[in-house]
Amino acid sequence: MYIINKYCKEVAIVKSGILRVVNIKSGMPAVDAAIKTITYNIKNAGALGVSVIKFIHGYGSSGKGGSIRTEARKYLERMKVRGIIKGYIIGEEFSIFDETTCKAFLVCEDLRRDSDLERHNNGITIVIM
Repeated sequence: MYIINKYCKEVAIVKSGILRVVNIKSGMPAVDAAIKTITYNIKNAGALGVSVIKFIHGYGSSGKGGSIRTEARKYLERMKVRGIIKGYIIGEEFSIFDETTCKAFLVCEDLRRDSDLERHNNGITIVIM
């Protein structure tokens, strides 16, 4: 399907990629266990046909300062630099006005209907495979 994105001003073919949601905050894991969960899901995404992963990591409301969020985003930045992932969107920037979000819509149409879109939720991070 072709789409004209009125915010990004692009014409492109939209792919109907698969969105996977992974709640890594449940059970309140240690940071290293959370990173292992992220790694596992990213490594297996291709085999499952997943094009975008939404990680729910929380924002640190339990008083631990958001260490999973902070470390997960540092880890994802290293993966992006190494070319393992195409990119990621931090929840605070997940908006129709964000260029990376607009590009992610072209990879996975389901992101347009995600409940966190425009909520500026710093407890999530979306990874584009």
